[in-house]
Amino acid sequence: MNRPYMSKDERVFLGATLKLTSPLQEGIFLERPNRFAAWVEVNGSLAMAHVPNSGRMRELLQRGNRVFLAPAAKQGRKTDYDMSLVDLGHTLVSSDARLPNALVAEAFAKGQLEQFSTYTWARREVPFAHSRLDMVLGNGGLCYVEVKSVTLVEKGVALFPDAPTSRGVRHMEALALAREQGHRAAVIFVAQRKDAQTFAPNDQADPLFGLALREACTAGVEVYAYRCRVSLEEVVLDEPLPVNIPPLPCRDDS
Repeated sequence: MNRPYMSKDERVFLGATLKLTSPLQEGIFLERPNRFAAWVEVNGSLAMAHVPNSGRMRELLQRGNRVFLAPAAKQGRKTDYDMSLVDLGHTLVSSDARLPNALVAEAFAKGQLEQFSTYTWARREVPFAHSRLDMVLGNGGLCYVEVKSVTLVEKGVALFPDAPTSRGVRHMEALALAREQGHRAAVIFVAQRKDAQTFAPNDQADPLFGLALREACTAGVEVYAYRCRVSLEEVVLDEPLPVNIPPLPCRDDS
């Protein structure tokens, strides 16, 4: 069962870790010409970096912010680097939306996710209900899991999404359908920064996702959230966050 609040003494530090390319190249963010590319300044020269995140990340990608880049693994790419981290001064934020899925998969493989301890195997990238979910766990029954990367934090609250996401809505609908078919289902929000204290849906950015998440909860979909410790060397899945999903205000159609 998802718990709306977990006291400090009850929190469990996980430790699933992904090592980053070392050493990362320091740069300065200049602009983002499209969703998956950014112009950066590296050692006084202009370079293009791949942005592995389709979110807007407006609070992160401000001109002049320091970023940390991983050199392109393959030669001949259009981009010289992958954008790995953004330095906000008070905290480092992982901007790579691919990491949370891998972190959760590692935590499951190491037996660190107590709520899924009864499952013995996992398969990733699973087609389901005209969508594709991040993971299915199995052992006598199935549990479908979707993992969401969170980079936006306001006043200690990790918020998802930071922009409208029809894909995210479809994922919530797919999880709700899995529950209707008798399977277990869960969504896990991973805040890729250490300053998150709680999690909540970002209804202002995307009320349709907020509604879909609430409908999924009503159908029995479980909701979990975690924050990460981020350094220049690694991203660590750190500890669970309280989940706060307030009721939507009643509409006045009069």
